[in-house]
Amino acid sequence: MADSFDIIIIGSGAGGGTLAQRLAATGKKILILERGEHLPREAENWDPKTVFIDKKYNTKEHWYDKAGKPFIPNTHYWVGGNTTFYGAALMRLREGDFQETQHAGGVSPAWPITLEEMDPYYTEAEHLWRVHGTRGVDPTETGKEPPYAFPAIKDDPGIARLRSHLQGQGWNPFSLPLGVDLDQARPVISSCIRCKTCGGYPCLVKAKSDARTLAIEPLLHMPNVTLLTGRKVIRLETDGSGKTVKEVVCETPQGEERWSADIVVLAAGAVNTAVILQASANGAHPNGLANGSDQVGRNYAFHTLTAMVSLTLGPLDTTFPKTLAVNDFYYKDPRGGFDLPMGHIQMLEYMSGQTLEGQVSDYLPPALVPDVIMNAMAHRMLSFLVISEDLPMPENRVRLGADGRINLDYTHNNLEGHQRLVKTLDAALDGFVDHRHPISQHRFDLGSLLPLYGTAHQVGTTRFGHDPQNSVLDDNCKAHELDNLYVVDSSFFVSSAAVNPTLTIVANAMRVGDHLKERLGA
Repeated sequence: MADSFDIIIIGSGAGGGTLAQRLAATGKKILILERGEHLPREAENWDPKTVFIDKKYNTKEHWYDKAGKPFIPNTHYWVGGNTTFYGAALMRLREGDFQETQHAGGVSPAWPITLEEMDPYYTEAEHLWRVHGTRGVDPTETGKEPPYAFPAIKDDPGIARLRSHLQGQGWNPFSLPLGVDLDQARPVISSCIRCKTCGGYPCLVKAKSDARTLAIEPLLHMPNVTLLTGRKVIRLETDGSGKTVKEVVCETPQGEERWSADIVVLAAGAVNTAVILQASANGAHPNGLANGSDQVGRNYAFHTLTAMVSLTLGPLDTTFPKTLAVNDFYYKDPRGGFDLPMGHIQMLEYMSGQTLEGQVSDYLPPALVPDVIMNAMAHRMLSFLVISEDLPMPENRVRLGADGRINLDYTHNNLEGHQRLVKTLDAALDGFVDHRHPISQHRFDLGSLLPLYGTAHQVGTTRFGHDPQNSVLDDNCKAHELDNLYVVDSSFFVSSAAVNPTLTIVANAMRVGDHLKERLGA
């Protein structure tokens, strides 16, 4: 192990893993500190009871809502972070997401960079993360995007019928961009087997495009890259001036450790990055490190989500349903009557009977739900996820309690467009399904209902911007108040948009990596 490092990266998920990958070829000495361990590859990776009922891989820690009620967040502390369990939907933010946009519930602010600046990094990220898709169908595309390097994943017969049904409503359903190592022309040698255990599960055959598989593991043989697991960073300590991070302090089973480097990068997730900065308060930064603007921890957002769970008239011929999405209502209702953003619709993963049992286990013990009933439901089920923008609000915030507790003060907002979109989808399914029920994430205690629910889309707690008075980071994601501290996880987001954040996290980490190459003369 090196005695000193050029760069320390805290966290190995989409942001941290990508940054390490971007900088590894420079020869600079890189230390990655990960609080979790390597996820074991075991048969239980694909067992719905283990994953959804026993929740073996979820964190067991408690966070607290604004009323002081404890809840277990839907988050995972392993090498690769939450990407190991995500649903592999990889979409670019739309052009309007970078601009100031009026919503029914308020204003979504402009980003300090444009889509044009992100475009080359989006394209590179789509190649590296093996995104399958088709251009020219999604009405929110600019028309300037290059073709995907990998063809869209073909619909199962049941989803093909649904696509035709929605087209009959005048909609423009498109193929959901997914990151998997799938060779549809040669399925015998394809890594991805289109299994029923994708979103919410770790991929046992490592065919899902995640930070563990694509970013971290390819670096483990490199002499200039060191990954240390079981290192929970608890604070950062600065020099006397408060301008430079001098040491990263870790909590380990063996006791406290301290590490130093020329550049320190936080990539611990929007909640934990904010917690680390708050825990690092000192004389120069009495309100928390990099927090002269009082924005660290504020503007937390995690999307407004509703799952539309529908039962079809008969068994549905689909095992890999997550191949379809709709953006017709992203900016407004094209039928008229509502000229403000509504959001995005995408299919959810296949749910087995035990997956369903796990999703409702907080309210109905699995022992009271016969497997035969849940399996019968699973064979007739379509599950849609309706995503709408969660506006950044200063009072929606992460706070570190004096006792070390993580407090998440949060009130839902901007619901009108979302509710309209849920009702629109409900009406559009007439004639295709015979029963449907919306499960809406408007309270924390519904946070574990679906793999993408809860804190999985957390963004915004150290937003970037040009003005140090109302942002934490500059446009290169360096803390305004420190010379050597950067953030590359989803904390930098100015707004949540209404699509999955992972591709933007990856693309931005590439962008910041190129900036750091220049800074380091690499």
